[in-house]
Formats: sequence, C-alpha cells, structure tokens
Amino acid sequence: MKFRNQTAVSEFLLLGLTDDPALQPLIFSLFLSMYLVTILGNLLIILAISSDSHLHTPMYFFLSNLSCTDICLSTTTVPKTLVNIQARDQSISYTGCLSQVCFVLIFTVLENFLLAVMAFDRYVAICHPLKYTAIMDPHLYIFLLQFSLLISTVDALFHTLMVLRLSFCTDLEIPHFFCELAEVLQLACSDILINNILVFVAACVFAGVPLLGIIFSYIHIVSSVLRMPSSGGKHKAFSTCGSHLSVVSLFYGTGFGVYISSAVTDSPRKTAVASVMYSVVPQMLNPFIYSLRNRDMKEALRKLIGRVTQTVVISRKGFSPDHVVRSKGISS
Repeated sequence: MKFRNQTAVSEFLLLGLTDDPALQPLIFSLFLSMYLVTILGNLLIILAISSDSHLHTPMYFFLSNLSCTDICLSTTTVPKTLVNIQARDQSISYTGCLSQVCFVLIFTVLENFLLAVMAFDRYVAICHPLKYTAIMDPHLYIFLLQFSLLISTVDALFHTLMVLRLSFCTDLEIPHFFCELAEVLQLACSDILINNILVFVAACVFAGVPLLGIIFSYIHIVSSVLRMPSSGGKHKAFSTCGSHLSVVSLFYGTGFGVYISSAVTDSPRKTAVASVMYSVVPQMLNPFIYSLRNRDMKEALRKLIGRVTQTVVISRKGFSPDHVVRSKGISS
C-alpha cells in the first residue's frame, strides 16, 4: 500500500465557529480566556504536586500527568485558532493540519488511558488497601504511563498515515476550529471505507475498553464501600473517588454529547460549537474539580501560593529569601 497523497494539497481552510465578523472578537476573547485558565490551572496542579512530598503517590503522579496532557491537548488546537482569528486568515497548511490530527489523537487517547489507570489506582486503594503499596509500586505506575503513551502514539501515527494515502477534492473547507480526523476524512475524494472502519475499531478499543475498565473498577469500589461498617469510612472512601468520578463524567459526558448532537443535527457549525465542550472545557475545569473537591490538593495549593506570595513580597522589598533566613537566624 502506497501512503501518498494523490492530490497536491497545500492547505485547508478552518471555518471556525461562525462567519459573523462581529462575533470574532468575542470568540477570540473566550478562547484566550479559556486557554489561559487551562494553562494556569493545570500548571498550579503540577507545581503543587511536585513541591509537596506528601503528594508523591501514584494517584497524584497520574493526576500531574493528566494535567500535562490537558495542557498539551489545549495547546494543540487553541493557539492556532487564536492566530487565525487575529490574522483574519482561515488557512492551515496540509502538514499543520495532519499534525493537529495526530497530536489531538495522541492526547485524547492518552487521557482515556490515564482516567482508566486512575480508576484502577482507586480500586486497588479501596478494595485491596493492605496490598496497595506492593501492587502500585513505582515500576508499575511508570510502566502504565509509558504503555499508555506508546499505544496513543502508535494509534495516532497509524491514522495519520492512513490519511496520507487519500486524495482530496477541491473543496478543502473544514467546518471546525481545528483539524479533526472525521472532518478531514469527509473532504477526501478517494474511498474512505477502510479509514472509517479503522476509526470505529480504534474508538471501540481505545475509548470503549478504558471506559469499561472505569465502570468495572467503580462497581467493585461501590460494592466494597457499602460493606464498610462505619459511615466515616464510607465517606472517606467516596471522597477520594469524588474528584476522579467528576472528571470522568465531564470527559465522557461531553464526548457523548457531541456525538449525539452530530447525529441529530445536519449543521456542521453546530457540531463544531458543541465540540468545544469536549476539546476545551474539560481541560479547563479539571484543575478546579480536583482543587475544590480534594482536601490534600487544596492544602498543597495553599502552601504553594503562600510560598510564591512570600517570595514576591520579599523580592519587592529588595531582600532575597536567603538573606531573610540568615537575618532571622542572627536575631534569634
């Protein structure tokens, strides 16, 4: 099979969310705000976990990688949208479009696996607490992360190579704000039956299997919690799963919502607007969910913000933190 494009395609056109020029500044402000909140929120989660030794556990290891994945996924799509709106240019190069397709697939599939691995971590912690340390050792959770990244990358590269073999028509307008695999396939003039079959199989395997794993884990978690004699133990067990379950509901709920909206509407633009709910919003809200519902995260963020604030105040006064420490030692 020859993986080459039979039609010389130099660029695609990203039509975005609307044609109305009057709405472009509002959309630019909205995307910029969401992107900045996503970057800042997830960076705070990563810094809080790395700076607090009490959070150096498998659960927070996976959470920091989930935050990194959210940053990468948003960075793959949103900056190009902002540049196009600001420059009033809807074009994206052929290479840039395929790169977007590839990286969106990598980080979306990786997020699926991370959520499943986090569910497995909670399952072991609640259902097998005495064996938790032995099961979730560093070798295992680092292997799970590497395996998830490898599978995500292989899947994305395979789909991208399958797109390279297609020829495209003269109409290269994508009714979306980024290059999504399904939208790119719709522009092909050649037969895409094999591509569609592969997309369906990959969706069942790389989205369905992690989701089934999450459901399986929580069935056992709920069963174990209900058998606990004390209400305090039940509350503590459920509280450790509440944040993760909220993130899972948001991620899969918005994904299914977009799928249903695309099935019931014939307007590609409405589908593009709905797709913001799964490609941008979950990545922005995940830090808030974990910081507001998790007591350990709130305490770590409070310490981190306190240290940053103290450093800023000291630097404004013209003293270094080391100088202040030495001064306190002398005065004492």
